[in-house]
Amino acid sequence: ARRLLTEGLDRSVAVLNDADAAGLAEAGFGAARGEPGTVLMITLGTGIGSALFLDGTLVPNTELGHVWLDGRDVDGWAGASARIAEGLDWPTYIDRVQRYLTHLEMLISPDLIVLGGGISERQEEFVPHLRLRARVVPAQLRNAAGIVGTALQAYRASVAAA
Repeated sequence: ARRLLTEGLDRSVAVLNDADAAGLAEAGFGAARGEPGTVLMITLGTGIGSALFLDGTLVPNTELGHVWLDGRDVDGWAGASARIAEGLDWPTYIDRVQRYLTHLEMLISPDLIVLGGGISERQEEFVPHLRLRARVVPAQLRNAAGIVGTALQAYRASVAAA
């Protein structure tokens, strides 16, 4: 995509995953700023997005919203849109998110989990109820994190091209 867009527009472009963009923003300016170790950013919206950082360095395109749990892809089961589409009450939805994050915690052992995405505007209704070994915090930039991260990546790409 980057090569095609660069050639078609005759200018340098940057391309990145939307959850990676949100993670870059939270790592640069938000809840994960200066955090050492393994940081996992999860976006809960239409589906589930993820960004993984090791000592502040992004591991791009992780797509951890598509892990399998109980014989299903969790993306459509624990994303914020599932709560609305299925008419789930908060305790039922929180249970799904808890099971998903517990599974990720077993796979990755993050030190910090940052939760963002579309549901971040209602973080007070579910984040305090999650029980994990890792610290779990809401995204400070909320749903704007993706936009901020995209701007940050574009800036970095322009500086590198100069």
